[in-house]
Amino acid sequence: MLKTVLVVEDEPLNIKLLKDVLRYAGHAVIEAVNGQEGVDLAIANKPDIILMDIQLPIMDGMEATRILKANPDTRNIPIIALTGYAMTGDENRMREAGCDGYLSKPFKVAELLRMMNSMSGQNSAGDA
Repeated sequence: MLKTVLVVEDEPLNIKLLKDVLRYAGHAVIEAVNGQEGVDLAIANKPDIILMDIQLPIMDGMEATRILKANPDTRNIPIIALTGYAMTGDENRMREAGCDGYLSKPFKVAELLRMMNSMSGQNSAGDA
């Protein structure tokens, strides 16, 4: 099933990898390079799922997630946190910010796609 995926990531190589993998898997991809742009694009486009880097310029991924989860129009969009910082307690902090899933970089593509598929039915933003 085709999903629209918003990738919020500031590292060009990571963006390219995610876009290539997601498009190969049959998804449409929207990209943002900072947290504020991610919030704006999520509100404007209502993607089916968001892949959110945590270390971002302008606004970090946790703040962007808090804003999206507080907005009635975007709160039901699943957000998977992607981070290169896998310190003890990070996953809990990201979940407390509102992230629905968490993967530390580098991650396995199959693991990402499996997590995205498991969250398929969670987005009811477009059903309103």
